[in-house]
Amino acid sequence: MRVPIGWLAEHVDLPAETTVEDLDTAFVRLGLEVEDVHRPEEVTGPLVVGRVLEVEELAGFKKPIRYCRVDVGEEEPRGVVCGATNFAVGDAVVVALPGAVLPGGFAISARTTYGHVSDGMICSARELGIGEDHAGILVLGDGTTGPAPEAGTPAGPVVGLDDVVVELAVTPDRGYCLSMRGIAREIGTGLAVGWRDPGALTPPAWSGDPAWAVTVEDPARCDRFSMIALEGLDPTAPSPWWMRRRLAQSGVRSISLAVDVTNYVMLELGQPMHAFDRDRVTGPIAVRLARPGERLTTLDGVDRALDADDLLITDGSGPIGLAAVMGGATTEIGDGTSSVLLEAAHWEPTGVARTARRHRLPSEAAKRFERGVDPEMTVVALARAAALLGEYGGARVVGTPVDVDTRAPRPVVALDAGLPGRVAGVPYTPAQVVELLAAVGCTVDGEGAELAVTPPPWRPDLTDPADLAEEVVRLAGYDDVPSVLPTAPPGRGLTEGQRRRRAVGRALAEAGYVEAPAYPFVGAAVLDALGLPEDDPRRAVVLVRNPLSEEEPALRTTLLPGLLATLARNLARGQRDLALFEHGSVFPGDRRSPAPLLGVDRRPDDDVLAALLGAVPAQPWHVAVALAGHREPRGWWGPGRPAVWADAVQAARLVTEAAGVELAVRAGERAPWHPGRCAELLVDGAVVGHAGELHPRVCAALQLPARTSVMELDLDALPAAGVPAGPRVSAFPPVLMDLALVVGEEVPAAEVDAALRAGAGDLLESLRLFDVWTGAPVPAGSRSLAYALTLRAPDRTLTGEEAAAVRDAAVTAAAERTGAVLRA
Repeated sequence: MRVPIGWLAEHVDLPAETTVEDLDTAFVRLGLEVEDVHRPEEVTGPLVVGRVLEVEELAGFKKPIRYCRVDVGEEEPRGVVCGATNFAVGDAVVVALPGAVLPGGFAISARTTYGHVSDGMICSARELGIGEDHAGILVLGDGTTGPAPEAGTPAGPVVGLDDVVVELAVTPDRGYCLSMRGIAREIGTGLAVGWRDPGALTPPAWSGDPAWAVTVEDPARCDRFSMIALEGLDPTAPSPWWMRRRLAQSGVRSISLAVDVTNYVMLELGQPMHAFDRDRVTGPIAVRLARPGERLTTLDGVDRALDADDLLITDGSGPIGLAAVMGGATTEIGDGTSSVLLEAAHWEPTGVARTARRHRLPSEAAKRFERGVDPEMTVVALARAAALLGEYGGARVVGTPVDVDTRAPRPVVALDAGLPGRVAGVPYTPAQVVELLAAVGCTVDGEGAELAVTPPPWRPDLTDPADLAEEVVRLAGYDDVPSVLPTAPPGRGLTEGQRRRRAVGRALAEAGYVEAPAYPFVGAAVLDALGLPEDDPRRAVVLVRNPLSEEEPALRTTLLPGLLATLARNLARGQRDLALFEHGSVFPGDRRSPAPLLGVDRRPDDDVLAALLGAVPAQPWHVAVALAGHREPRGWWGPGRPAVWADAVQAARLVTEAAGVELAVRAGERAPWHPGRCAELLVDGAVVGHAGELHPRVCAALQLPARTSVMELDLDALPAAGVPAGPRVSAFPPVLMDLALVVGEEVPAAEVDAALRAGAGDLLESLRLFDVWTGAPVPAGSRSLAYALTLRAPDRTLTGEEAAAVRDAAVTAAAERTGAVLRA
């Protein structure tokens, strides 16, 4: 909403010292964001109103040239050469005298042209920087439709060269601020100064028969419909300059007097109106819903197929207007229109919003109606428009207005006077609450704490006690609400789950993984590409009612689709060595119950809330990694090392170590991993995830390099970590020894590791696999596993015999459990 300050000052007693910055602050305090401040381009030097005394047409030139004698308030008139023809003797015009500088640095001086001395310039709107009209001179008036400015009057204030326009962002719940009436009320209340309601006028007592026959077939969608007829309008009468100027400042294009008047009254009072050519309206007017097959050509020239939900204004010929949105072309005001039907109505907001969006017609009228307008303004707006058309176009009212009014009484809201104080934390007295609500326009009855509040008709958004409390706090001043930080109760902080998630993310980042969060949406195509079986629980997804993409309408049940898509995207952009991770929620949909549909008339009881929460899918927290390329880069130190399935398993070990639990690994099989290169991840005997190499078909389907490795683990499935105990530090020296065991290729190294630990007992401090060898001299079908053992006693130095006994016991246990043979 653009608010010209000069127009606002006609309705509000702005203090003389008020600046634009003061108004900016006041608007913001009232909850109206100032988006921009538009200032006219600067004009310096003498710029005055002139009265045209004589006009001499100069002949012999290729274009019309006129030599004018203009009274500029001096002893002698000045002679000015001008090429425009849209003014006549007696007209008031704007004259830039020698010494003036117009926008763009255009300096005015006396000069000889076309055989005459031009002692100044008669200006157009574009030359003054206040409009785009450059086809003719800016004519301020001829004195026939009202007093014209006297010759010699400074022209800057007359044409609005000093008028600043403030552009406001109006929230949808405050549609009344899309008018000067609403803005005047707000700023008058905010500055605590007097203001005048432009809607507080009494319509004349017209007489005669009703202007037109009108029926409203759907009063639920239109509870007030008013109409007035006029005749005798001069179709050539121009809109007065002040009106065209204010429309331009408000961002509305001037069209004709009748249309400009309806737009002006809409901006002034907030009541959109529509003007019909009365001679083109046939039969009675009916307000009804569209019928099957009906069409309407709107004022923008588009032929529209109408929906059964569209509310129409019709006559004997059919639809003549899309109610509250746009009129029809068949009854459009034209250049020869002399008889007019003016319509002003109150429409149900949600129906207007549906129609405007259905037809993609965000008109100025629809923007106001869908936010709610004052139903009291229909006849007042008609009277105001009729008066303007009579004053500037010679129109006269025929008969009495039509006013079909089926409104119900305004609802009364019960308000506890202490509610605003409890909401804001500021003590408002009951008297202060009553005073502020009255400033909003409410009628307040009752005494003490219990109040009965009737909101004003222009505030359809005030329906609940919370709305009224917000108005009290807003008018009292949001900046008066103290900023008090609450005291944090002791013993609060991160939960165990939050600490675990942060520890896991930090551990992976420190190990060289880059976090790559993705959108939690998937489609059936990616689940097919992962090779998931039809009965896989990960195919039971939760569908989103209004998805961002129809190709990904479901919530993810695994982190792999998004993570692998990120991996493929980075590979396509030239990255080669990648180690990515993501941790977040997944949404399995295989264990769900239907959610009950809740009403809005009362609070749901505990059983309904329990059923509602029970229908929410589980959201376990998973962590996943994906690797491709080299895990260790090549350089002068060597050729580097490509990422393999073991790196994915090691990532799982990092996760469980950060989570404070021990991980066990064994061979497994699960899509999308490669059979034989997939490891099951176990904690306390329960499978919590998988790691390994992707199946070649999955790599091909997702355009990933062969042997891409991934890991996914259910972090919420890990048990709570025990209280960590500090390690025992022995001051005695360790015994370091190596041993190599030959086992079958099918024996997992994890089983050999477990057997060695069990056999070595408490004297074993650490055990590390440092080499795997196949080939001669190891027999075919076997492999050699070399381990480094560190033995240490807490209370003594181990002897050679003790160390050998521990080693032999470990080898014996491995031989019994896995068939391992000590390699010579």
